[in-house]
Amino acid sequence: MLLSITAFCQTGGNNTYEFLNLPISARVTALGGNMIAVKDNDLNVSLINPSLLTDSMNNNVALSFSNYFGGIKYGYVAYARHFNKLGNFSAGMNYLDYGRIPRADDIGNTDGTFGASEMSFNLAYSHMLIDSNLTVGATLKTIYAQMDTYFSWGSAVDLGATYVRSKTNFAVAAVIKNVGRQWRNYTPGNKEKLPFEMQIGFCKKPKHVPIRLIFTYENLEKWDLTYEDPANPTQTVDPLTGQAIKQNKYKVFGDKLMRHMVIGGEFIVTKNLFLRLGYNYQRRKELKIPEKRGFDGFSFGFGFRVYKFHFSYGRAVYHLAGATNNFSISFDINSFYSKKPVFPVASLN
Repeated sequence: MLLSITAFCQTGGNNTYEFLNLPISARVTALGGNMIAVKDNDLNVSLINPSLLTDSMNNNVALSFSNYFGGIKYGYVAYARHFNKLGNFSAGMNYLDYGRIPRADDIGNTDGTFGASEMSFNLAYSHMLIDSNLTVGATLKTIYAQMDTYFSWGSAVDLGATYVRSKTNFAVAAVIKNVGRQWRNYTPGNKEKLPFEMQIGFCKKPKHVPIRLIFTYENLEKWDLTYEDPANPTQTVDPLTGQAIKQNKYKVFGDKLMRHMVIGGEFIVTKNLFLRLGYNYQRRKELKIPEKRGFDGFSFGFGFRVYKFHFSYGRAVYHLAGATNNFSISFDINSFYSKKPVFPVASLN
């Protein structure tokens, strides 16, 4: 009681509605947390890039569920529809439920529990330009968040563009996420920013090789994403000699560059079976334990098609303490009453 101890906590998010950055589908989870340049018949990925919506997704349904940390659960549901001469549309909702939280006063006395949740209602549109491999799209989000008696709502827009070269199995995409504002604050006069972000991604499937390579460069709007841990700061002075420790500028540059990168690989076993592996460098650097690094930052999963349903599973290792599991399912309603051909996920277009 006679001693005082200084404690440092994590800085956490700098914006409101950070749940919008969670990897929604199992496929995205397995491939490192992002894959904006994979254009195929997968409605799950259109949530992270609206220009990935295609006419082959007409009447498709996608659902996902993730068991996150601390009893938190999140998921989404989406439906797509194609209209001649208009383009492709999808409507959906993603949510996050924090579960029941003990209510306590400032001295620790508890009085029941309260709930907290966040959700976003999404309407997306995409259109392929005439005589072009370029597709553009946009998603309008209406966001609602509630914590006990406090609530907030806002709106945001995602803009995306994807260019595909079918002859070389190459695709490049760019996305601007969460352009918007908070219309109602949790408390008066305390307006918070949305998690605005710019991304660019690439996807390449080598000819005659059943592997798809995926690279995504995140947070283009900010170069330096390094985080200095106050409890374990980088040594700048040699404790024995007292001389300044010189930092290798190439190593520092490489570290800052790689914190933007998400790398994924998808092995196409058959047109109905896929194996996936991902690596998120920033996640590993921020959450690893130096004494025992483990597989922090790595993720893996698989996808398979049974009858008319496409199932996916993804597992992401965030920390030595645990990992998250994500399950997704999608299907084409038309396939139940028509002979519409099923487009294999193995293609890029």
